[in-house]
Amino acid sequence: MIQFIEGGICASKGFSASGVHCGIRKSQRKKDLALIVSEVKANAAAVYTTNLVKGAPLLVTRSHLTDGHAQAILCNSGNANTCNANGVEVAEKMCEMLAAAYPVAAEDVVIASTGVIGQPLDLEPIAAGIGPLVAGLSTEGCDAAAEGIMTTDTIRKEVAVSFELGGKVCHIGGIAKGSGMIHPNMATMLVFLTSDVAISPALLQKAIREDIASTFNMVSVDGDTSTNDMLVLMANGLAGNPEIVEENADFKTFMEALGTVTVALCRMIAGDGEGATKLLECKVSSARDLATARTVAKSVITSSLLKAAMFGADANWGRVLCAIGYSGADVDINRIDVRFRSPAGEILVCQGGSGVAFSEEKAKTILLERDIEILVDLNDGIAESCAWGCDLTYDYVRINGDYRT
Repeated sequence: MIQFIEGGICASKGFSASGVHCGIRKSQRKKDLALIVSEVKANAAAVYTTNLVKGAPLLVTRSHLTDGHAQAILCNSGNANTCNANGVEVAEKMCEMLAAAYPVAAEDVVIASTGVIGQPLDLEPIAAGIGPLVAGLSTEGCDAAAEGIMTTDTIRKEVAVSFELGGKVCHIGGIAKGSGMIHPNMATMLVFLTSDVAISPALLQKAIREDIASTFNMVSVDGDTSTNDMLVLMANGLAGNPEIVEENADFKTFMEALGTVTVALCRMIAGDGEGATKLLECKVSSARDLATARTVAKSVITSSLLKAAMFGADANWGRVLCAIGYSGADVDINRIDVRFRSPAGEILVCQGGSGVAFSEEKAKTILLERDIEILVDLNDGIAESCAWGCDLTYDYVRINGDYRT
């Protein structure tokens, strides 16, 4: 049985975390340096942004993870260390700084940065902050670490679950950042996951590859795919379960627990989109195959016109059909039903590809809620999928109009 628990990344046995303000960001109220460590070297796997422009930290992390192991994650916010001539050198130096202050090899450090692109990253504040960062490591440090990776995020994003494997209580915990530059095809965010499960590096990589197809690749805020972001999962085996080395029942349970964590983080990221006032969840059912269901769900959730309509609580269902029509999915428009649902109720707005009479007043009441579901029934099979996004508001333009300055 999978249960949500407290503790985030520190819920997994043997992990501690920390976060401090070191001076990268001007506001002293905002932490800008975060650290996650395992007391033993862990098996590790990662996935990276599909953007051809990749931040230097990703290049260094990819090199460090070639052996499938890591022991620490060091991340700064406020500066992406991207498109800098000395970016790789700076990222490597950050790993060396940590290795000098904590008993971990520099090559076992996952390095990440997030923030403004194209600004040189000064190592001086980081050098000053490493000491306090290490000193602050605690099994209660998840909140501080989650704050240390935030940029335009307005809330900490953290979650953890417990479950059993081979008679042992196991855990998966995670933190994430992501508010803008969020669009499908991993990664457009930073996601750091910890687990005390014993699982081989190969299956760990397979697990996250399979998981993101139905979770993080189905999240969109603004259609922009970031340059820096990635998902990293460290599993140190301290739960004591028999190591998972094949795709058996234990691997299936691990995947279910992982999916529980990642879906929760997806919802947090989408709901905290820059300027967002609403979480949108598009659920596609009765598709002829999974690829069709995913294509339709992603197209609907990324439609700027639909997102704007949801901001205005306008039941403009034609924008749903429009987004499906240009998605590229092979569907029969004349069989599609559309409903809007929220805690305030549910309403049918389109049946068989055509409009039906409905109460605009009731529809508006439904769409004024914070959490809104867009239900699309393709009536063409049994496959289903879900995508997450948010409304498009005036504040999105305000936030991004002066993000750098």
